[in-house]
Amino acid sequence: MDASFWDGKRGPGVSDTIDLDRYDSVVDVIEDAFVRFARRPAFTSIGHTVTFEEIDQYSAAFAHYLQNETDLERGDAIAIQMPNLLQYPIALYGALRAGLRVVNTNPLYTEREMRHQFRDAEVRAVVCMNAFAHSLQNILDETDIRHVVITGLGDMLPGVRRTVINGAAKYIRKIVPSYSLPDAVAFRTALRTGMGKEFERTHLSDPHDTVILQYTGGTTGVAKGAELTNRNLVANMLQAGAQLSQVHDDGTPVMGEGQAIVAAPLPLYHIYSFTVHLMAFFYRGDHSILIANPRDTNMFVRLLEPWKLNAFVGLNTLFVSLLENERFRAMDFSELKITTSGGTALPEDTAIRWKELTGVGISEAYGLTECSPAVCMNPGGGLERMGTAGQAVPMTALKCIDEQGQEVPLGERGELCVQGPQVMKGYWKRPEETRAVFTEDGKWLRTGDVATIDEDGFVRIVDRIKDMILVSGFNVYPNEIEDVVASHPAVEHCAVIGIPDDRTGEAVKLFIVLREGESLTEEDVESWCREHLVAYKVPRQIEFREELPMTPVGKILRRELKAQEEAARRTVAEETPAEASAEADA
Repeated sequence: MDASFWDGKRGPGVSDTIDLDRYDSVVDVIEDAFVRFARRPAFTSIGHTVTFEEIDQYSAAFAHYLQNETDLERGDAIAIQMPNLLQYPIALYGALRAGLRVVNTNPLYTEREMRHQFRDAEVRAVVCMNAFAHSLQNILDETDIRHVVITGLGDMLPGVRRTVINGAAKYIRKIVPSYSLPDAVAFRTALRTGMGKEFERTHLSDPHDTVILQYTGGTTGVAKGAELTNRNLVANMLQAGAQLSQVHDDGTPVMGEGQAIVAAPLPLYHIYSFTVHLMAFFYRGDHSILIANPRDTNMFVRLLEPWKLNAFVGLNTLFVSLLENERFRAMDFSELKITTSGGTALPEDTAIRWKELTGVGISEAYGLTECSPAVCMNPGGGLERMGTAGQAVPMTALKCIDEQGQEVPLGERGELCVQGPQVMKGYWKRPEETRAVFTEDGKWLRTGDVATIDEDGFVRIVDRIKDMILVSGFNVYPNEIEDVVASHPAVEHCAVIGIPDDRTGEAVKLFIVLREGESLTEEDVESWCREHLVAYKVPRQIEFREELPMTPVGKILRRELKAQEEAARRTVAEETPAEASAEADA
């Protein structure tokens, strides 16, 4: 056995293996769910619910449209660019059934980012919400896109509500800038054209066919398309499903029996939410409540209030905002069985406060786009281990290596490496970067994350290798400092980066956003840190801000903070000579 490889016993009820041959393709999975759960509610968005059977009919209509009303061919790429709306699963499942390769696209991308992704992925068609059509218009001629399908916020709602919601979006909230795409087809028109008609079953059916291009910055460089195959996505769905089959010591299931009602606030274009809601929970026959804009906390809570949730999928920044909301705190959590967190580190303070309010602990998980994404998950039902990312999902091997690529013993820090059926085929048309992200023997994916693996297999993610700060020769991990600072009752969000320092090489800089109505001084923060951290980890600089740069998913962007710091240092360096000259003249 490798020195740091773990293959021990998982939580009660979780199988050590999955049946990789159960389904050949993602289309097999979704069509099986259509049959097994036809009359069950599948998704709710803006107060309107559709069943598995309706999703089946709508997606079949869209597949017919793509095959018969366009010149798209099997294997062509189609981008989906919208928030969490009912149109998303319909467009996704329809495109896959039509034999296309799907590119999940962040609707908040800049025109530069859209241009890069669409050209790199060789996108031939796009389904876009009208709020982002203006940007699409501006870059369309610089891409190979031949077909554009446009949808509005309320397009899948019943008649009057549809008119009201779409009208309000355009004329009251003014979130739909003017655009001119004369050849675009309305999403509802595409569905009407194909409704009730057949489509050819020519989908990408080989387990090793790439069906999703999921773009990521990876560990280095520009955004790259991770090639996720049928096998990758089906395996990860089954792996996550095995973890969700966790049982209590008395044998009762953690998730309970029957259909689960699940909050879905994280964007479906992100691989975490994509695999959880559009694959794993869909395969189980569960009901996802789609939230288009989780940053509008009051509206978010209003959309949740009619439901007694059984499961909640989120991340730290989302949990923090909800915990501060009085209406959310007044909700009924008696049926909540599990809360999962991923995408970013979960501070202990957030986990404690969540459990105090809901009675349910947060089961932290870990993954990355290149792994479809789940690598390890905590059990639920009170069995979670705070401060860890849980145990490896079934049929997944983990090890940690040092800078020379040698394995380190269990319990010691090293770069986490992953081996399993969920690991991507590679980066789209980037063989050199694909080779660079794997170990020399090509068998292990290098995650770029520093971690430890306990003897019983629980993984602790220490930090990103590239975010590590070297202070006087000592390794300082931002996550550790952020966890300490976030535990202060006055702190809402915080982030740590390294900055150049003539004396220590690098020093720690801390950014803080305070909770509403709270106040702190730099001296208060420094005292708090000295109480909990060794001296070289205490921030040398502290900056209070109104907000921190975040991704739409809610990850704090340390790299943007670093870029801002570097820009500020360059400005100071450029101005200093002029100032010195002025002083000399004086």
